[in-house]
Amino acid sequence: MDDIRLAVQFVALAVMLVISGLFSIAETSMMAVNRYRLKALVRMGNRGAQYAAELLAKTDKLLGVILLGNNLVNAAAASLVTVIGIELFGDDKYVMMAATLVITFLILVFSEVTPKVIGAAYAERIAPLASYVLKPLLRILYPVVWFVNLFVAPLLYVFRVHSKSGAHSQRMTMEELRLLVLESGQFMPKKHQSILVNLFDLEAITIEDVMTPRAQIEAIDLEASSESILAQLTTAYHTRLPAYRGELGNLAGILHLRKVMHLVRSEEFDRRTLAGLLAEPYFVPAGTPVFAQLQYFQENHQRIALVVDEYGELQGLVTLEDIIEEIIGEFTTTAPVKWESYFWDKDGSALVEGSSVLRELNRKLGLALPLDGPKTLNGLILEHLQDIPAAGVALKIADVPMEIVQTQDRVIKTVRLFRPHLSDLAQAA
Repeated sequence: MDDIRLAVQFVALAVMLVISGLFSIAETSMMAVNRYRLKALVRMGNRGAQYAAELLAKTDKLLGVILLGNNLVNAAAASLVTVIGIELFGDDKYVMMAATLVITFLILVFSEVTPKVIGAAYAERIAPLASYVLKPLLRILYPVVWFVNLFVAPLLYVFRVHSKSGAHSQRMTMEELRLLVLESGQFMPKKHQSILVNLFDLEAITIEDVMTPRAQIEAIDLEASSESILAQLTTAYHTRLPAYRGELGNLAGILHLRKVMHLVRSEEFDRRTLAGLLAEPYFVPAGTPVFAQLQYFQENHQRIALVVDEYGELQGLVTLEDIIEEIIGEFTTTAPVKWESYFWDKDGSALVEGSSVLRELNRKLGLALPLDGPKTLNGLILEHLQDIPAAGVALKIADVPMEIVQTQDRVIKTVRLFRPHLSDLAQAA
């Protein structure tokens, strides 16, 4: 009879450990489940996901019912192990100590660590299933859970913790979204991933980062001869050209080449008629965020804007295409760019223009040149040296060795960059 009773006690202990383990699996899976995946399942009509979302909206009550059941079972298991130990080895303090160690080991292995690992590993599968049991269990034990929470609520208030501020109200930051996109390469094409990452960057960059610098603007001088203007128009690489009088800072307007064609065909082309075709120039501050400028283009039905600094001096030009290229990558193939692509030669060097934009150099050559100051290589070198260097001067900025190849009119025209060591580049980044 004693043997049967002892066998029943061991079976009861095993059942208690299993039940405690199931509570641990449910607790971990509910807390570890991906909330956005859960929301997607709710929208798809998954009933278990709906129950799980409802339970997660009441974190205090959810944890109350789980921990209530878990602790009751663990306490009962501890008492049962003590009874079994006394029946087998007698009533001795060492037996009591051994029983405590045994039940602690059993609970850790079978009711805590192993179930929690399982719950965390398969949270999205287990949480909807567990909610079918937890939801009715919460209804049954609600009075007890409510009574326990009467004492929990004041403690949470003291520590300024809101019981309903759990995962249901979590919001992802921009950096977390960016990381999520970067780590989802196996779920989306590389090009789509690149576009999404570029979209996140639009809030952090300004027009000054993407504009065509003043020295590279293709423009028409209205004071030039008609023959010179016509020759320039027939070889222009853009359909919209800024027009100025005398010097580029004296802007007169924007010329659309489509409006000039009928003048050429009717042989009525002259400078005065050309000036009458100019559209009013559209100016934007250099510090305007790129995303905001995209909205301005849309609202004002514009495709081109002239960039000015705080003193109203012309700094460059930005087009709708420039912003689109920041999102989807380069696609314009007709622009007159001397350095169509940046690349390292076999000797580990790259010859670039001084007017090259730093963001492009970083992107194309894999560098980490600083972007919080000047936007061009010429400006970066001048700021670093605090002087106008002569040809042949060598320097190192952000672990990138470089040599001045050519200067002209107080401007650095050509620079030779040398590939930095990978370790140096990683440290600079």
